[in-house]
Amino acid sequence: MNFTFRTVPNVIFEAGASSKLGALVASRMKRPVIVTDKGIIAAGLINAALQSLKDAGLDFLLFDGIEADPPARVVRNSVEIARAHKADGVIGFGGGSSMDTAKIIAVLLNSAQSLEEIYGTGNIKGGRSALALLPTTSGTGSEVTDIAVVTSDDDQKIGILGDQMFADIAILDPELTYGLPRHVTAATGVDAMVHAIEAYTNCHKKNPVSDALAREALRLLAANIVEACETPSNKSARANMLLGAMLAGQAFTNSPVGAVHGMAYPLGALFHIPHGASNALMLEPVLRFNASAAAPLYAELGDVIGANATGGFAERCDAFTDRLMEIVAATGVERRLSNLGISHNDLPRMAEDAMKAQRVMQNNPRDVTYEDALKMYGEVL
Repeated sequence: MNFTFRTVPNVIFEAGASSKLGALVASRMKRPVIVTDKGIIAAGLINAALQSLKDAGLDFLLFDGIEADPPARVVRNSVEIARAHKADGVIGFGGGSSMDTAKIIAVLLNSAQSLEEIYGTGNIKGGRSALALLPTTSGTGSEVTDIAVVTSDDDQKIGILGDQMFADIAILDPELTYGLPRHVTAATGVDAMVHAIEAYTNCHKKNPVSDALAREALRLLAANIVEACETPSNKSARANMLLGAMLAGQAFTNSPVGAVHGMAYPLGALFHIPHGASNALMLEPVLRFNASAAAPLYAELGDVIGANATGGFAERCDAFTDRLMEIVAATGVERRLSNLGISHNDLPRMAEDAMKAQRVMQNNPRDVTYEDALKMYGEVL
């Protein structure tokens, strides 16, 4: 078996690590721009990190203008702000949107390329500026991935992929996740579980290293997500969720995601439903749809999450999906499109846009047609 496995060169996982940020990045950058959002500022999550940057003597600029599913206009503006500061490094502090934007800033800061010119895979020319990433949710795994996702000017979810997107250092501080509200904990946690599941069932790039990471990620996430929702102060559950999300990120970077993500993208782009919540909505219909092609693999994952099923692959596959959806339901995450203002009339456009997401759809264990996508959306309307 031939495969290549890539990940970030440095990972620090430590409670309180964000308060040491200045010392951790001082050798890499002197004039960083810190990329985050107003919610992070309001929650006070970044205060200790900012103080550490001051203590290290770094001349930093704080940019808090990030929006969910970052629109191209916001990304372009953030690049210009970083250039005006004469930044020599970028720190992404927050959820996937902040970290993804930070990656793009680092790539474009000293580049002649436009944002649109780097859309897709392998289109980034040259290197990037120094880059450090600190996640505040346990979901995207963006701190260890080689991809950034933006919402284009015509409302499409566009991926930007390249080795330059790997950060110099990923700093994971479980303390940053202690205050996550239940709905964010649930949605981002389900997103991370989807990363693990889809990495394990990729029909092109599945490999032993990603498999091992995906299984351990799913084990940690499935065993801790409900506790993290029910008892948000449980430090062990929070740490396990953050670790699981990172492992899942490493897995899907090398064995990319499939139709759950492809079907979820239009929900974010068209209706601004958070990415994790979009994945949670589309998880069950895609798992049921994939069963005929992926039953043996789903059966193996059933053992990981305690489905405790016997019989053949089909029975164990069904038990996996049933058990997984029990866990998802227990988190309280929304599972109906109609409850979010989406109507039957919206489904054709959603299905059309899902079909445009071939970057991820091609990885699915079963081919998805427009009619299939339309039917699956209808199942969760």
